[in-house]
Formats: sequence, C-alpha cells, structure tokens
Amino acid sequence: MGKYSQITDYLTLFLDNEVKKTGIQKVVVGLSGGLDSAVVAVLAQKAFGNNLLCVKMPSHYSSQSSLDDAQELCADFGLNAITCSIEPMLVAYEKMNQDLNNLRKGNFSSRMRMATLFDISAKENALVLGTSNKSELMLGYGTLYGDLASAVNPIGDLYKSEVFELAEYLGVSKSIIKKPPSADLWDGQSDEADLGYTYAQLDAAMKLYVDERLSREEVIEQGIDEKMLDMIIKRIFRNHFKRKMPVIAKLTSRTLNHDFNYPRDITL
Repeated sequence: MGKYSQITDYLTLFLDNEVKKTGIQKVVVGLSGGLDSAVVAVLAQKAFGNNLLCVKMPSHYSSQSSLDDAQELCADFGLNAITCSIEPMLVAYEKMNQDLNNLRKGNFSSRMRMATLFDISAKENALVLGTSNKSELMLGYGTLYGDLASAVNPIGDLYKSEVFELAEYLGVSKSIIKKPPSADLWDGQSDEADLGYTYAQLDAAMKLYVDERLSREEVIEQGIDEKMLDMIIKRIFRNHFKRKMPVIAKLTSRTLNHDFNYPRDITL
C-alpha cells in the first residue's frame, strides 16, 4: 500500500470518527475551486457520501476559472453543492469603507465566507471542515476566524506540496492541480507571490526546521536560502497566536485552557 493510499484511508476514518463522536452526521465544506478545498471535499465524500454539502461562495473577485473548476469537481465526484455569493455583503462593506486595502479586503472576504459557512452548518446541523494545510498554518498565512476556522481539519498536518501529491492520487482534475494557488481575495491575488517563494521551496525548508528540528545553521548547511529561512522562522513565531485558542487571564483555581483541560471528546 502506497503512502497516499494509507493517508487517504486514515483521513477518511479520522473524519468519520471525529465528526460522528459529536453525535452529528453531516459536514459542510467551503469549495473555492482551489486545491485544498478540493482535496478535503473528496476525502469528505469518501467518509460521508451524501451527508456532505459543498458551499461555493464567490465574490466579484472570483476568477471564472475557479468557478469552472469547482463545478467540474462537483461533476467529477458527484458532490452535493450550493452557491451562496458573498458579493452583496462585500460590495456593501466596500462602499462603507472606501479606504480598504487588499489585506483588509481579503480578511473581510474570508470572514464573510466563514460566517456564511457556519450559518449553513447550523441550518444543516453539520460540522464545518477546515481546508488549511500545514504550510499555511505554520506560516500564519490565513485569516483568524476566517479560513483558519473549522471544527475538524483533515489536512492540517500535510504540507502544500503533499496536498498536491494527494490530489493526484485522489484523481482531482489537472486544471485544479496545475493552476497557481490563489484564494481569489482580490484581483490578481497569488499565494506564492504574497509569500515571495514557491510552496516547494518553503516546504523543503520547513520540513528541515519544523519536522526534523534542525537549527537555523544546520538548515542553511542543507542549501536552504538564508533570507527565505529567516522569513519562515519569523512568521512561525510571530503568528503562533493564530494556532492557539485565545489566552484567558487566570483568576481562579480552575481556568479554561490552563488547568481545566478535559479532552476535546470527553463524555459523561
């Protein structure tokens, strides 16, 4: 059994177990037409079948290719999907805030999508599945309470380069696999342009620094670009707060996330 066959089997069982132990049977996934959401949707369909609902949430910044790719994925895998555009909400907010720069515009779009997705999850009595990969999580390349929000995330321990390979194994269309990663948060937005390096370059460095726990000097000795590595290290530590629950000031003997730490799936 190959690596991605084992990963697929494990993640399918992981999703089924983590969702159903809550007593909930359904899941929702925000489907963008990009790689990460495509992989999560295909994995979720394996686990939940028709109890998966994919939600497409385009705006006026969404590229036609993303819309086409999302539609093709649904057709290829028989995914249940609905469309809930965030364009009216985003246009209204843009009119109220003429000074919006791309960062604020992108964050607001991401949070409107997640607000929409969580509202649909409440309507459907479903859990929201996350689509952030390990590369994004380590670098803090995501919006707090936006795309970083979810109930269960099956791909958070897979680097982006591994998600590409898993997508190949799962049979995701070449149009999704081959296109430059983008969240379509504003015109011409590109993940790798934002980060300044390709995911292949970033992942190679993070596997050494994060997974193998090599020192900065040892990573550089492996031929990794020093400037890029320093950027990675800075982002890992600067954005650590995005990977944690909000810190609570301790005032009593039993404080949440300090010394009141039951397992997530505890039952009576």
